[in-house]
Amino acid sequence: MGRSSPAVAIEQVHKRFDQVRALNGIEFAIQPGEFFGLLGPNGAGKSTLINALAGLVLVDSGRLSVMGYDVRSQYREARQRLGVVPQELVYDPFFKVYETLRFQAGYFGLGREAEPWIEELLHELSLTDKAQANMRSLSGGMKRRVLIGQALVHKPPVVVLDEPTAGVDVELRRQLWSLVKRLHQDGHTIVLTTHYLEEAEELCDRIAIINHGKVVALDTKADLLARGISKTLHVHTREPAPNLPPALADKVKYVTDDYIELSFTLGSDEDSVMQVLDMLRDAGVKIIDIRVEQDDLEDVFVQLTREPN
Repeated sequence: MGRSSPAVAIEQVHKRFDQVRALNGIEFAIQPGEFFGLLGPNGAGKSTLINALAGLVLVDSGRLSVMGYDVRSQYREARQRLGVVPQELVYDPFFKVYETLRFQAGYFGLGREAEPWIEELLHELSLTDKAQANMRSLSGGMKRRVLIGQALVHKPPVVVLDEPTAGVDVELRRQLWSLVKRLHQDGHTIVLTTHYLEEAEELCDRIAIINHGKVVALDTKADLLARGISKTLHVHTREPAPNLPPALADKVKYVTDDYIELSFTLGSDEDSVMQVLDMLRDAGVKIIDIRVEQDDLEDVFVQLTREPN
């Protein structure tokens, strides 16, 4: 395949389950080496899209490809280049941890040459001392570590993480992101779905937000944050509350012994901050401190996926 092929291409994909339209014309491309976030509320279509990309769900129409290989007509080649960490804890309870990873490597045609990498994965995921333990004896967090190892055992260029930190402890989350960041630095394309929006805000270069099976936003993290519906200007003054103009009475957020805080919800216009400050000065309010609070990714997400009244 040509070097210019996207790592993942999704072209006008539709999928319906009975009366539910799970995917409704989804279309976007992920470039090689991107750290891409796929966000959306429950039922938005994220898992259906990931399952379709992995060849587990046949779409009604449209095309999906991984590293230029069509998921339907070139399934083996596409799947070889994709690693998926599923949301559900799916495992064979009778296999040992090492056997699980070894069999997964064999599924992708790898023999003994995979063993050094398996040993490294066990170390990176803090599973070395569990290598000979049966899967059924592991805690939920340990099982998720094994699933991550299964997804990475064939060193796929594209790694999909479907809610990988849901329900795991803080230590595993730290270890996971350390490993994923290293994979990304090594050139792997990472696709992340998560309900922890601070993770997406910290890690992802570009983000797609889907809702009701449609892409409602697709942009760089910086440009998505710039869409912030509003920002809040906090102004501190030592004016006694009775001396404030009546129009500012409803702007008082709280009063301390040292200052009164006034809070103003603003639009995205940069001039609006100066307009408020000019208004306060004209009213004779002596400003001792100001702070601007910008919408974060969670605020933008809520606005873009909010149900109409």
